[in-house]
Amino acid sequence: MILLMKRRCPEHGVDRVVRHLKEMGADHRVLENSGHTVIEVLGDAESLDRTWLEREPVVDRLIDEAEPILAADRQPGDCTREILLGDSATIGGTGIGVVAGPCSVETLSRLLEVAAAVKEAGAVGLRGGAFKPRTSPYSFQGLGERGLEMLAMAGEETGLAIVTEVMCSGDVELVASYADVLQVGSRNMHCTNLLAAVGRQSKPVLLKRGWSATLEEFIMAAEYVMKEGNPNVILCERGIRTHEEYVRNTLALAVVPEVKRRSRLPIIVDPSHGTGHRHLVAPMSRAAIACGADGLLIEVHIAPERAWCDAGQSLSPEQFRGLMAGLDPIAEACGRQLHPARVTEAV
Repeated sequence: MILLMKRRCPEHGVDRVVRHLKEMGADHRVLENSGHTVIEVLGDAESLDRTWLEREPVVDRLIDEAEPILAADRQPGDCTREILLGDSATIGGTGIGVVAGPCSVETLSRLLEVAAAVKEAGAVGLRGGAFKPRTSPYSFQGLGERGLEMLAMAGEETGLAIVTEVMCSGDVELVASYADVLQVGSRNMHCTNLLAAVGRQSKPVLLKRGWSATLEEFIMAAEYVMKEGNPNVILCERGIRTHEEYVRNTLALAVVPEVKRRSRLPIIVDPSHGTGHRHLVAPMSRAAIACGADGLLIEVHIAPERAWCDAGQSLSPEQFRGLMAGLDPIAEACGRQLHPARVTEAV
């Protein structure tokens, strides 16, 4: 059942209806959709007191037979949601945000050095893994909470928003205490318990597409987060697995304009995992911005040849500066801009 509220109904009126639904034991969610407040009753609505709902002055009408309303749906006239990262940086809107840093946190000195470099080049966020899901159980698995502490130090020193992965629902509170954005990785896109857990906290969630997920599955994963009350989901295309062997993954950039057609959520692109080769990162970054991406997620290491993981796809700081400078004319041609002000000359 859908409860369509009257336009410009007062917030206390909506709260009154919500309290009544809770008293009746009805599972529900409140959505703002194209200027309307909508309350969706989930599951069986047979036991609801329809008379009370129909007489409630802030309720415009009840709709019994309706498809579920997707929290991420784009309606005519809707703009892409602009999501705040940390204190001031954003993803979405007219600006393009770039998040960059090492695949994994290794040492504090290396992390601080690369954080300063990507900040100078114009990144708005610092990425780095403290918990690392690896194919082999014998590979480096991350530094855990110590890695989170290092990320927090780097964020405090540079002002960059911290983006890092959370791998299980039991770690959500821990990771959220250090990070500005919680990343759900490709391997966990289908982990509904984790999606619900990050949806119950307030910090933005960066949701990576599963390596064999359809677009529908990708958007439904975002709905799991938003259903719990957190609307701040950033989608991330990181490539899908195909028969191609010259790239690590096939970077399916057509998903970007299609997401923009269907959804209000911002979408960024990870050309590092999407290709697996550093020489392909810059051209695919340019292509991502040209087709409408709201940002990029780039692996940058102070000495890529010595990286503890994903060395072959990591850029040096000099290469990252050159990449960022090359994005300016493309962003401008698309009526957008990179932010904040930064070094523009290629190296």
